[in-house]
Amino acid sequence: MVIHEYAGIVTELEDRNCPHCGKPMEPWLPPPETGWDVILICNSNSCPFYLGSEEDIAHKRPGSHLGCRYALNPQNGYKPVNVLAVCPH
Repeated sequence: MVIHEYAGIVTELEDRNCPHCGKPMEPWLPPPETGWDVILICNSNSCPFYLGSEEDIAHKRPGSHLGCRYALNPQNGYKPVNVLAVCPH
């Protein structure tokens, strides 16, 4: 179990590894306007999902370098979600 504490709130999350790179996923508290609680996210800059995601976003501005990080939302049964991120270019 991963124990995450933020603002005095303790959350226990399952240990999960990214299915794309095998690295341990880390707890992250998204901005409040997302409506999500703590999620697990792959922060590996060498993850193939992250590195290949820059081409997968439709209708983005040219030169924006937006991509996605792989994440799991414990509140929906650890189903995958994409989290926007800036990709290396």
